[in-house]
Amino acid sequence: MIRSLWDRDQAAKCESALDQLVYRSNLIGADRRVCNWGGGNTSTKTKGTDFRGREIELMWIKGSGSDLATMKAGQFTALRLDDVLPLMERDEMSDEEMVAYLAHCMVDSKHPRPSIETLLHAFLPFAHVDHTHPDAIISICCADNGRAVAEEIYGDRFVWVPYVRPGFTLSKLIAQGVAGNPKAELVLMEKHGLVTWGDTAEECYAKTISIIQEAEGYIASRVQEDQLFGGPIHESLPKAEREHILAQLMPVIRGAVSREKRMILTFDDEPDVMQFVNSKQAKELSQIGAACPDHLVHTKMVPLFVEWDPQSRDVELLKQQVLDGIARFQEEYRQYFERNRSEGDRMFEAAPRVILIPGIGMVNTGKSWANSKVSGALYHRAIAVMRGATTLGSFVSLDERESYQVEYWPLELYKLTLAPPEAEFSRQVVLVTGGAGGIGSETCRSFAAQGAHVVVADLNSEGAAEVAAQINEQYGEGRAIAVKMNVTSEEDVSLALAEAARTYGGIDILVNNAGLATSRPFDETTLQEWELNLSVLGTGYFLVAREAFKQMKAQGIGGNMVFVGSKNSVYAGKNAAAYSSAKALEVHLARCIAAEGGEYGIRVNSILPDAILQGSAIWNSSWRSERAAAYGIEPDQLEEYYRKRTTLLVNVYPKDIAEGILFFASSRSEKTTGCMLTIDGGVPAAFPR
Repeated sequence: MIRSLWDRDQAAKCESALDQLVYRSNLIGADRRVCNWGGGNTSTKTKGTDFRGREIELMWIKGSGSDLATMKAGQFTALRLDDVLPLMERDEMSDEEMVAYLAHCMVDSKHPRPSIETLLHAFLPFAHVDHTHPDAIISICCADNGRAVAEEIYGDRFVWVPYVRPGFTLSKLIAQGVAGNPKAELVLMEKHGLVTWGDTAEECYAKTISIIQEAEGYIASRVQEDQLFGGPIHESLPKAEREHILAQLMPVIRGAVSREKRMILTFDDEPDVMQFVNSKQAKELSQIGAACPDHLVHTKMVPLFVEWDPQSRDVELLKQQVLDGIARFQEEYRQYFERNRSEGDRMFEAAPRVILIPGIGMVNTGKSWANSKVSGALYHRAIAVMRGATTLGSFVSLDERESYQVEYWPLELYKLTLAPPEAEFSRQVVLVTGGAGGIGSETCRSFAAQGAHVVVADLNSEGAAEVAAQINEQYGEGRAIAVKMNVTSEEDVSLALAEAARTYGGIDILVNNAGLATSRPFDETTLQEWELNLSVLGTGYFLVAREAFKQMKAQGIGGNMVFVGSKNSVYAGKNAAAYSSAKALEVHLARCIAAEGGEYGIRVNSILPDAILQGSAIWNSSWRSERAAAYGIEPDQLEEYYRKRTTLLVNVYPKDIAEGILFFASSRSEKTTGCMLTIDGGVPAAFPR
């Protein structure tokens, strides 16, 4: 049950009407059962001053594209009410006219563009107005008998408005309906949501909550859990089995939905999802349509429902059904676009945003982890709405034309033009071994800065977790994960790649960087030392590359591997036969994989650095003293020694190596594979020849 979160002590700290609006909005957005991510809007009317210092009537309203849960004062817009209210006298007004007009009503042109539902708030003669999309309310608004149900719950206290896309017409209909019913306390918008109001911010919020609670109580008294969605027809597979299947399935899905643009995947098996996908009516209900316009923007009109029998355990059949289903969905989406398109419309990616699989759960797609999670979060809300609507009657939705007009709404399309261009590695997933070290951590951060999602793999799990946490703090939740990986363990490597698949859908880029180093005269080199170097630098690179290669092939959209070799890959380092031999193995292995990977669009290149001491676990080990001894100098003289032996007289740092790695992984080198790039300041003895 929804409950009030209002805290009078906290509210009392709000110094202005805008501060109170921020507080109220954040409370409303905090519970997604009340308001969808990015949806709904709030307003407050107050007095202010114009640029000449004259007192004017103002309305503060949510800025377009913001989320109520996290909004700050700077994301609201102030408009002069005296300029807005005359629009009520008009008979009609296009969206384009309305947006242009409202721009002239803004008190400050630097404020964000006001919500498309600004007039809805302005035309209602109340100091505070909330527009929300509560699950319980939309259940009523999406039930075939919704208006009759509303009469049972609210009597004559509500205004019912037939579905109209947000804009001038809807705003005027609501204002007229409220004016025509002196007892009105709320507006129910068919297939859309709720409008409430109050004389104070607290009263408005309390009304929103109480109205929702009435609907929730009514629905709860009629729910029969064992009969929801027609009752169960499948059983969920055990969690461990679901995860095992997903590790195989997610790269297949990712490849199929990424033919036009790469997509990031997420997975969800929360109880409400499992109850729905396992039910008798899941397919039928899921194909009726979106529960409200705000859902549709992120979930498309319908999800893909995969008719798979989980008790068969036939994973190969599931893969084929998913591939066939995605292909069918894409073709049907293209037909839907062609039937409804207007001149100048350009089709979005045709791939599904929501994929439902009995016994397994829900897979979501998006241009980022965060975007994919939004699609999933909104389908949770859709399930809740279908739960309520089918308890009350039959679930109804926007028809095809209404859905298209929302999805390809010019005002929504205009928002897309304001978004910054995607960075080089947006929509891509990179796995970096040795990700907690100097080169590895710098590489992880550099990829993240260019839009990538990062899997930080390292035997040092605490160090990997720290790097991932730094990335997520700077670039947003879900941009990085840490996995513990001993590259010499086939099981560890397999588990790490499986975790990458379950978290993001697969990987696009592998940076084979994990390492160690030992130094000893050849005749003193032990078999243990020899095998240690070959195990980590040879076998380890082989195991990681092999599993990454399998995943890239399964996706079928190409990929990149960058091996971090060494100057010693091409130079016989003194007192380092084991290390140098293993490093030579690395770069030749990279060339071998490049030769086989070309037909799959998989490129493999190598970076050859030298003497990267900064942040390096290797150089903070016995390797530093061993190398110093080999050159007859003190350990603290190494950096200067290495600088002076370069032709450029420079030291080389992790950032320099990361830039080389990103170059090989980028589109700038898209026709290069099997190549070696030295980044060592110029060591003549190591010039490739």
